[in-house]
Amino acid sequence: MSLLRPLTSLSLTPSLAPISHRSLLSISGSQSTLFLHGVLSSAVLPPASPQYSSFLSPQGRVLHDVFVYTRPPAVPGQPTYIIEYDSRKADAKPLYDTLKRYVLRAKVKIRDVGEEYDVYAKWGGEGGVVGPWERSGKNGWVWSKSGSGAVQPVWGDKDADWPWGREHSRIRDRRAVGMGERILVPKGELPPESATHALLPSSSYTLHRILHGVPEGTHDIPPHSAFPMESNFDISDAVDFRKGCYVGQELTVRTYHTGAIRKRVFPVLIHGVDEKPTEVTLNPSFPSLPTDSDIKPVLTPRAPDDDLPPIPRPRGSGKLLTNMQGVGLALMRLEQLDAATRGDMTLQVQGPEGKMYGVSHWVPEGFPIDV
Repeated sequence: MSLLRPLTSLSLTPSLAPISHRSLLSISGSQSTLFLHGVLSSAVLPPASPQYSSFLSPQGRVLHDVFVYTRPPAVPGQPTYIIEYDSRKADAKPLYDTLKRYVLRAKVKIRDVGEEYDVYAKWGGEGGVVGPWERSGKNGWVWSKSGSGAVQPVWGDKDADWPWGREHSRIRDRRAVGMGERILVPKGELPPESATHALLPSSSYTLHRILHGVPEGTHDIPPHSAFPMESNFDISDAVDFRKGCYVGQELTVRTYHTGAIRKRVFPVLIHGVDEKPTEVTLNPSFPSLPTDSDIKPVLTPRAPDDDLPPIPRPRGSGKLLTNMQGVGLALMRLEQLDAATRGDMTLQVQGPEGKMYGVSHWVPEGFPIDV
């Protein structure tokens, strides 16, 4: 169990925010569904429907995490998809170049549409933290777990209520309870909800997903480095362990059946090294620490005559990812979080000018992993 009480009040206000650093590709044609089914890590089946997914390398590491929208087809029988991904410079090749390699003779057309649309996130409002489709036990948020530690949502009748919705240019964000929706609008326009929702800056969306423990983009999911399950793609239903062959499938499925997931992305609170906070709070004046900073385990001293079993020497370190206002995301070893929860060690990260800070994790609402 986490020792921190999560902060949820910021998720109650009906909010709308643009999402920065996003690129968009259009995939259309009579074989567009079949083409995406062969290269995405999740199943893409007719009828054309939106979803969250990823492109993996042949070695099973993440290249891009993506949202897949649908658009009305220009020609009947030729589905049109819009792929949204992080546009910031990264080690991975541009997604356009990657997809062109796999087209071969497939009847698909790929083009950049980044200048045609803007991306917005919507959350809060009706249903509060838990949206009307997110209630545990109804159309999702029931979990299936494997011996490796992989966790998948059991959605129930997908034909009756597709988890990500069926609307064009709109996706239910099912990566975590309370994330809301993602909306594609023509360039320069606002979503219809702008009349009833507070329009916030992009940083508010970043804070929103941090508080829900949701990694996104190249800073949280480094290309050619991150494994899908360590970045919680199984929880987000962004990987399919049962469909046919796709790029990166072999290692992903082998991990699911015979491996062990030893790391996960969790939200963390960054605080004074000697503090022991009991709830998550925001500190707007807190400096953002460098992404990819090492989070190091420090053993807690014990009395020389205690009768407790010895603490195993800690191995490796965690990685701090996106962070702001004293909260962030971190890729952490589960055994270290377990030891920190028991009080056998503390977790620390170095800030500017060598100053050390304490790091404490928490478990967001509905998150199926605890330590």
